[in-house]
Amino acid sequence: MIYTITVNPAIDYVVQLPEMTLGSVNRLAHTAKLPGGKGINVSQILNDLEQPNVALGFVGGFTGAFVTDSLKAKGLNCQFTTIADDTRINVKIHAEQETELNGAGPEITDVEVDAFYQELANLTPDDVVVMSGSLTPSLPDSFYYDIIQKVKAAGANFVIDTTGEALKKTLPSQPLVVKPNNHELAAYYNTTFNSQADIIAAGQKMLAEGAQHVLISMAGDGGLLITPDHVYFSPAPKGHVINSVGAGDSMIGGFVGTFAKTHDAVESFRYGLACGSATAFSEDIATRAKIDEILPLIKIEDLTN
Repeated sequence: MIYTITVNPAIDYVVQLPEMTLGSVNRLAHTAKLPGGKGINVSQILNDLEQPNVALGFVGGFTGAFVTDSLKAKGLNCQFTTIADDTRINVKIHAEQETELNGAGPEITDVEVDAFYQELANLTPDDVVVMSGSLTPSLPDSFYYDIIQKVKAAGANFVIDTTGEALKKTLPSQPLVVKPNNHELAAYYNTTFNSQADIIAAGQKMLAEGAQHVLISMAGDGGLLITPDHVYFSPAPKGHVINSVGAGDSMIGGFVGTFAKTHDAVESFRYGLACGSATAFSEDIATRAKIDEILPLIKIEDLTN
């Protein structure tokens, strides 16, 4: 089973208007209320790939009920932990410029955290736990690290979508895959890249530090997969980018979901790229039809010397 964790989900209240004037009454042309969260995005892709998964996290209040009900209507298997405080609301303003007003998140008590841990009490070596997104202010910085220890004790695999110092702390625990983009990878090693060879060398270094697979996204320049024995490259498929939000989550979903079925890193890379691109070419998280449309466009080359 694949478990996705969205610690701090939200209602994304999306509003559109031609222009916004501060200090005045503004009339909205269009509004939408959507359940948001990086782990939730991963679960939606896993559902598209018909890969069984469970969405975990914390929800509370009428806003949390909206998130849960909306996701169940989409067919997601949600086993969220109910908390006393309300799930946050993020406001996404699309006017002449895009502006976001993101809530910090609810207060989560120690008792509620203990209840959440019970959802991970029966992990097996066949399971994968995917951790994505920000923590609420009330949780300690060690929250994800504590989950990783539980995952490793069960012999299961984990994926954490993070960067910087937080990523450095997780590498010795051997995550199944890490997914930095080329800019994040350069920042991680406090360097600059002058060539694709430089990017590959940094990815191989990250592999040596503990990652089982390194997936590097390079936007319009394509993607790289680095394994212990091979380096693979794929150019970016051609298409009109509509929405980059969720593309990275979709890439993780495509890779992890396919790897759970096949244990084939190259095929997982292919699906990861297709899912990420399909979301980038869509208004929301990609559908299976869009993923299937993109898959034939993914061409993978083995760069191994």
